[in-house]
Amino acid sequence: MKKFINDPEHFVDEMLEGIYLAHPEVTHVGDDLRCFVRTEPVPGKVGLVTGGGSGHLPLFLGFVGHNMLDGAGVGGVFQSPSSEQVLEVTRHVDQGAGVLYLYGNYTGDLMNFDMAGELAGLEDIQTMTVLGRDDVASSVVGEKHKRRGVAGIFFAYKAAGAAAAAMHPLAEVARLTQKASDRTRTIGVALSPCIVPEVGRPSFQIGEDEMEIGMGIHGEPGITRKTLTPADPMVDEMMARILAEQTYDTEGDVAVLINGLGATPLEELYVIYRRTAQVLEQAGARIKHVFIGEFATSMEMAGASISVLQLDDELEPLIAMDANTPFFKHIAR
Repeated sequence: MKKFINDPEHFVDEMLEGIYLAHPEVTHVGDDLRCFVRTEPVPGKVGLVTGGGSGHLPLFLGFVGHNMLDGAGVGGVFQSPSSEQVLEVTRHVDQGAGVLYLYGNYTGDLMNFDMAGELAGLEDIQTMTVLGRDDVASSVVGEKHKRRGVAGIFFAYKAAGAAAAAMHPLAEVARLTQKASDRTRTIGVALSPCIVPEVGRPSFQIGEDEMEIGMGIHGEPGITRKTLTPADPMVDEMMARILAEQTYDTEGDVAVLINGLGATPLEELYVIYRRTAQVLEQAGARIKHVFIGEFATSMEMAGASISVLQLDDELEPLIAMDANTPFFKHIAR
């Protein structure tokens, strides 16, 4: 294992210390470095809380900031934050308008966020929940409740942040966020494994000439493992899964996210976007917003994912709104 770390057990906290030193616009609640919040909450606004395991930067905590999220519970690498940490963040970000929980559909997160929500309710803090379930590879049509939340949760963050910034009430923020989540589809491809620092060995094995389409961000099995192909036919195969669930006859505006999983050069992400744009245009879509870079990584895994959000008149201005976090900057056009 070759990594720029000290003791693997201190990896997450030392990473957080570095973030706090570099970005004074974020801080932590009390003495717990893993209760990550904005330094200056907005009075009267719905609070937005996410969370999940470390190892995915900028997901999850990297989207805490202006016109985005208000706090995040930070777990160990690929581990859920505790219910106590989520509750502490909830208390801090609550500004009297309630708190929306927005996180991926994973067992540990479900359990701990649900428990935090119940405890918050005992303190008269109203909470609602929206889950990211955008990974088309993780379950068939009709069983979306089983799908994983992956990079496409970024679009839900964007919608939630804009809706809350507009001072909408909690139920309306939840409705718009749920719509963004429901209209997003993602599929990924992996070329190599990653190494969790405390484990010290690859999370799975894949051949030098192989790729796995549909693999999850923790190394969960994908749809198919096959010999590595050139970029265009790879994108065609991935996009066929998305196009099977999205048609653009009446609502053709889309936002596209091309996400690197940690060790994919930006140049290659643009090659992937080139073909993605061609496929979408051939299908009748009009690309309104494009985001390319690392949004949800898996340590140093080589690979990428494609997310497509089908826009409408409500969602388009939410995605267009400016945002500013330590890891993400967006200037409204």
